[in-house]
Formats: sequence, C-alpha cells, structure tokens
Amino acid sequence: MKRNYEYSKLRGRIIEKLGSLKKYAELLGISDTALSNKLSNKVPFNQDEILRSMEKEVLDIEANEISYYFFTQKVG
Repeated sequence: MKRNYEYSKLRGRIIEKLGSLKKYAELLGISDTALSNKLSNKVPFNQDEILRSMEKEVLDIEANEISYYFFTQKVG
C-alpha cells in the first residue's frame, strides 16, 4: 500500500528558510523535477535527503520535528 504524505509544512519551511524550492533541490543535489516528484508523492524522500534537510544551513529541522515535515499522512 502506497502512502501519501502531506508536504505543505515542508514547503512552507523551504520558502521560509531558503526562499525557493529550486534552492532546496540544489542543496539536496537533486533536480527540480526530482523534488517536484517527491513533493507530489510520486517518489519518496530517502534517508540521506531527510538527514541533509535537518542541517542548520539547509532547513534547520530538529530531530523531534522530522515526522511533522516528512511523515504527516494525507487524510481523505
């Protein structure tokens, strides 16, 4: 069973911290298309991308907040 995640909080954090999705993709070392596929639940984020997102110079996410940004399931 494929799970769908809600990434609106992640999108907000990206814009707040980096100003654009493009900058976030660059910092993760992926293309804009790859990021779009991840944010639309076509491809999952991998562990390295999540760990990289936690770094202070990327999104500065605390370990206890990871589920809030990456694992909130869509309802309905």
